[in-house]
Amino acid sequence: MSPQPRPITVLVADDDPDDRLLVREAWQENRLPHDLRFVSDGEALLDYLNRHGTHAAPGAAPRPDLVLLDLNMPRKDGREALREIKADPELRAIPIVVLTTSEADEDVFQVYDLGGNSFVVKPASFERLVEVVRLLNAYWFELVERVNPEAGSRS
Repeated sequence: MSPQPRPITVLVADDDPDDRLLVREAWQENRLPHDLRFVSDGEALLDYLNRHGTHAAPGAAPRPDLVLLDLNMPRKDGREALREIKADPELRAIPIVVLTTSEADEDVFQVYDLGGNSFVVKPASFERLVEVVRLLNAYWFELVERVNPEAGSRS
């Protein structure tokens, strides 16, 4: 009998409650079984990833297999958070997809320069968001090989 694959965890960092709700609904529309979690800014994202504060209890913050990161957030924006994550040897392997309203060339360049894995402009319609979520799932969890940094093996 093969071992049970570990659950997929996706962490969404976005300060807009409406956007968080739309992402959750797009996930449900696609019937994705993943553990979808949310934080509202870059500080909370880093607390989650480093298991500090409310995320310190065992099981409170499973390591995400993918982070969806908004750029423009309070306290610590997505650019700052991305810079810190990719500079940390314990965190840098986590794929980061920037999902933002910005279409500015300088933001796209900066995200890739900081080590972001993908840059996706938030769609204007819910139907298109459902499609984007479907494509992200297919790419990150069906097509590419992922590394499980906690186990030191592929998953």
